[in-house]
Amino acid sequence: MLTIKEIAQRANVSRTTVSRVLNNSGYVSEKARSAVLKVIEETGYVPSQHAKSLRTKKTKVIGVILPKISTETSSRLVKGIDEVLGESGYQILLANTNLIPEKEIENLRLLRSRHVDGIILSATNTEPELMAEINQLAIPFVAVGQDMPGLPNVVFDDYQAAKDAMQALIDKGHKRIAFIGVSESDPAVGILRKKGYLDAMAASGLPIEGSWVQTGIFDLESGRACMKEIMETSSLRPTAVLAVTDRLAIGAMQYVKESGLVIPDEIAIAGMGASELSKFITPSLSTIDFMVEEAGREAAALMLELIDNNGKQVIKRNIKHRFLQRDSI
Repeated sequence: MLTIKEIAQRANVSRTTVSRVLNNSGYVSEKARSAVLKVIEETGYVPSQHAKSLRTKKTKVIGVILPKISTETSSRLVKGIDEVLGESGYQILLANTNLIPEKEIENLRLLRSRHVDGIILSATNTEPELMAEINQLAIPFVAVGQDMPGLPNVVFDDYQAAKDAMQALIDKGHKRIAFIGVSESDPAVGILRKKGYLDAMAASGLPIEGSWVQTGIFDLESGRACMKEIMETSSLRPTAVLAVTDRLAIGAMQYVKESGLVIPDEIAIAGMGASELSKFITPSLSTIDFMVEEAGREAAALMLELIDNNGKQVIKRNIKHRFLQRDSI
């Protein structure tokens, strides 16, 4: 493999000049730059990333921690992140928590040991143990999806999104609206979306039967089980349901179909997340589009800003959402 010393000899310049050309730093005359670039082009020289890392103290790698790497939301987020970071010559290193909170801390430590230049976390909680670990990081950090005070954030308006979905159901004339949520250990999805539901019902003066509010987990079968509980235990059957994720909503739709009820004539269902599947099931699912790819691009752009400013800024970026009204309501 060609070395910097050999390039310098062929171009008849100093090794310092070659280094400046490769790193695009410091003054180099146009004559010297042209000579170096000519040798690089003729020889097909590719600089060693490891050697460059030793010189610059940068790996050009950003760690990205995901709650469930197999989901469409994670895929869309990574697509947006990679799109922006790739344009700046960065690579990404993915880590998966599989929705296990302890693995968020484990992966933070792992990525730090790999000397990444920064970490983007698609967070599912804001527990003190996690926050303490994040605050110990000496590299730029960006949280996506959870509002972490004092830290750079890219957040969705989960509360208003739930209210918007509820308003669409209320505008359709529904007064008995059930809710399928998730654990409140996830503040954004578990707390804020539920608060949006409750506040929308209260603002319209609508009563809530206790069995209408169910808590599940992030999968299809849980949505089906929650819907079954609502239908079998409610003294007054709801005419509509809001689920905090599309997977929960689609699971709920499955149970409704099994029960012989017609969607949306006898019960309307709305989800949140705008998954690809939501467009193709029958009936198509009305849902909130959180613009996740845009969130990924914003997180990556924010990371680059932090790297340029040595991680000293605390910035919060808010991502807009939209309600996609389809055939299920």
